[in-house]
Amino acid sequence: MTALTPAIWGTTYLVTTELLPPGRPLLAAVLRALPAGLLLVALTRRLPQGGWWWRALVLGALNIGVFFALLFVGAYRLPGGVAATVGAVQPLLVALLSAGLLGERLTARTMVAAVAGVAGVSLLVLRADARLDALGVAAALGGAAVMAAGVVLSKRWQSPAPLLATTGWQLVAGGLLLVPVALAVEGAPPATLSGANLAGYAYLSLVGAALAYALWFRGLRALSATKVTFLGLLSPVVATALGWIALGQELTAAQALGAVVVLAALVAAQLQPSRRRRAAAAPPVPTKELELVGKGA
Repeated sequence: MTALTPAIWGTTYLVTTELLPPGRPLLAAVLRALPAGLLLVALTRRLPQGGWWWRALVLGALNIGVFFALLFVGAYRLPGGVAATVGAVQPLLVALLSAGLLGERLTARTMVAAVAGVAGVSLLVLRADARLDALGVAAALGGAAVMAAGVVLSKRWQSPAPLLATTGWQLVAGGLLLVPVALAVEGAPPATLSGANLAGYAYLSLVGAALAYALWFRGLRALSATKVTFLGLLSPVVATALGWIALGQELTAAQALGAVVVLAALVAAQLQPSRRRRAAAAPPVPTKELELVGKGA
């Protein structure tokens, strides 16, 4: 179920290019997050309590507001899939943060899978003539870092409120943070929108935000943060596949190999360690406790 989220996010490129007005990515981000958040808050009729006012603001900024803004800068300044390749370091960042903040064990397999994921995404979306831009690379890295922090903190801060309410709070907070940025960079929204534009915005809001983020945060409640973030590698795979199927874009052998590498890295990250390895990693039981157990028996 959690894997549906990055699969849905992978449709964003197709919807944006085919249905939305050009040159308005920040407007799309606002209309994607804010209406969806307000809808979920209205449906659940729950507002944050106590410390969850500032926690919802922090999580909304990291997972949505600041992340979307940095993603926009990176995508604008970096050509040929460089932004997606840089953003693919997110599983590695989450694994490192999870080891420090959540006490999750950092394994060699996770590290190898994270590096393989970056390599696979680069084969999938990176062009040979792509040129790097320092500010663009910094923005893409910053976007990966803030969402990695948001994923880990979402796992660490378990809200007592219903899932849809918590999701709504974050979408509203992130959307409100994006409003002044969108107005400053892109100006006022278009005076008129076509039926295709409205359909595209509705899809991004209802499916791409309300449904997708609810499934994402549900996954974070049930799975480790590292396992969840590796699923995000599905997004460029789905985007590339849709470009090939729906838009007639060329799919090269290198891209096909990249998709295979990404899927292999994703599967490797989800595998559970064997019983023998878990037993070897478990701390030894003190002799006194064994004696007590024996006497009790």
